[in-house]
Amino acid sequence: MSDAACFSIARFCATLGWQMQAVAVGWYVYALTGDPLALGLVGLSEFLPFVLLVLVGGHAADHAERRALASRAYMVVVLCALALLALTLGSDRQAWPVYLVVGTFGAARAFWAPAMQSMLPGLVARADFAGTVALNSVLYQIAAAAGPVLGGVLYLAGAPVVFGACALLFGVALLLIRVIRADTRPVAPPPIGSAQRFVQGLRFVRHSPLVLGVISLDLFAVLFGGAVALLPIYARDLLHTGPVGLGLLRAAPGVGAGLAALALALRPLRDHAGRALLGGVAVFGMCMIVFGLSRSMTLSLLALLLSGSGDMVSMYVRGILVPLATPDELRGRVSAVTSMFIGASNELGEFESGLTAKWLGTVPSVVIGGVLTLLVAGSWALLFPGLRKLRHLR
Repeated sequence: MSDAACFSIARFCATLGWQMQAVAVGWYVYALTGDPLALGLVGLSEFLPFVLLVLVGGHAADHAERRALASRAYMVVVLCALALLALTLGSDRQAWPVYLVVGTFGAARAFWAPAMQSMLPGLVARADFAGTVALNSVLYQIAAAAGPVLGGVLYLAGAPVVFGACALLFGVALLLIRVIRADTRPVAPPPIGSAQRFVQGLRFVRHSPLVLGVISLDLFAVLFGGAVALLPIYARDLLHTGPVGLGLLRAAPGVGAGLAALALALRPLRDHAGRALLGGVAVFGMCMIVFGLSRSMTLSLLALLLSGSGDMVSMYVRGILVPLATPDELRGRVSAVTSMFIGASNELGEFESGLTAKWLGTVPSVVIGGVLTLLVAGSWALLFPGLRKLRHLR
C-alpha cells in the first residue's frame, strides 16, 4: 500500500471515529442534563485546549518528524475513547468528566491536525496534489456522513458500544500512520530566533491576503451559521426523533459535502474559484435559515445536505490554496493557524450556538446565525477583492 493510501485510510478511520464519538457525546450529555448550554460546553471543552496548544503543535510539526508526532497524538485519542467507554460503563453518571475527556481529545487534536495537514504535500507529486485533495475530501465526507449514522445506530445498543468502536477506529488510524515509509521530516527552518519562528505562521497568514481571506471566511461563516451543537434538541424536541434520527441529521451535511467533493474531483474548478467560494458560503447561510424554520424531517435533511455542499466548496478552495501557497518549512505552523481558525468556527461555534439558544431560543439562534453568514459572505467580497477575483487555484 502506498504512503498516500495509508494516509488517506488513516484519516478516513479517524474522521469516522470522531464523528461517531461526537454524536454519542452529544446525545449522552443532553440526556443527562436536558440543557442546551451543556451542549455548548461540550464544544467549548474541546475548543479551549485546542486553541491554546495548536500553535505549539504547528511549531512541533515544523521541527519534529511529522509521522511520529501524529502517531503520539492518535495514541492519546485512543485513550480518550477508552476513557469515555469507562465513564459510560460506570454507575456515577455526570457531565463534567465527559468535558475533561473531550478537552484532552481537543489537546491531542492540536498536535495531530497540523502534523497531518503538513505531511500530505510531501507524500504526492505537486502535479497530483489537487486531485489528491479532492479524493481525500470525498473520503472525509463519506466518513463525516457515515459516522453519525453509524454512531446513532450503535447508540441503540448503548453508549459504551459506540465508544468502544471509536477506540478501535482510532487504533487502526494509529497503525496506518506508523507504516508510512516516506521521510516526513520538515525542511530545515531558517536560522531566526525561536520566538520569531513560533509566530512566523501567524505573520505569513497576516501578510497573505488570499490565505487570510479564505480561512477567516470559513471561521466567521461556520461560527455564526453552524448548528451542529443544537441537533440533539432538534432531533428530540422539534422533529421528535431518536438517536438514529440525530445521526441522520448529523450525517446530512457530510452527504452533501461528499457529493460536492465527488463532483469537484471529476470536474475541478478551472475558473472563477473566488466566486464559487463566496457563493458556496451564501448557499450555506440560506440553507441554515431554512433548517432553523423547518419542522419537517425531510426538509431539514435536504437543507442540511445542501448546506454541506456549499461548505464543501470553501473546504476545497482552502485545501488547495493554503498548502500550495505556503513554503514547506512553514506548513506546520500555517496549518496550525488554519486549524485554529477552523477549530474556532466549529467548537467555539458550538458554544456560541448553545449560549444563544439558552438566551434567545433554539430556532431564533439558528435563523439569526444563517442571516449573519449571508452578511459575512457579502462583507468578505468587499473586504478581500483579491479573493472575489480569484480565478485559478495554482
